[in-house]
Amino acid sequence: MNNLVVAIGVLLLSRPTSFLVAAFTSRWEQNLGERRDNLPGAGMWIGLIERQFIFLFVLSGHIEAVGFLIAAKSVFRFGDLKQPGDRERTEYVLIGTLLSFGIAMAVALGVRGVLPAD
Repeated sequence: MNNLVVAIGVLLLSRPTSFLVAAFTSRWEQNLGERRDNLPGAGMWIGLIERQFIFLFVLSGHIEAVGFLIAAKSVFRFGDLKQPGDRERTEYVLIGTLLSFGIAMAVALGVRGVLPAD
């Protein structure tokens, strides 16, 4: 039963959450312009990996590591604020990131709440 609950959490945080975040943030895509300096699909994969790390951190009892993940991503994104229009792109990424992190935390804490205490 425990393995099934964990597997459901992992699966929920994969493609279904990617589609949800993409659908929610799609209303702002037209504001981003035609910049082509990013890898196609990279944002989806980054989000998927981040959510799985958050899930692992929460289940292993290291919620503080989620803060490190947020800080690391912020440092990397700060360097991207160099050209006009970068603010919109950064806000777009921040909205997606916060939504993705929030869903990951909710799913991980829900799974943790269902699992028996150690």
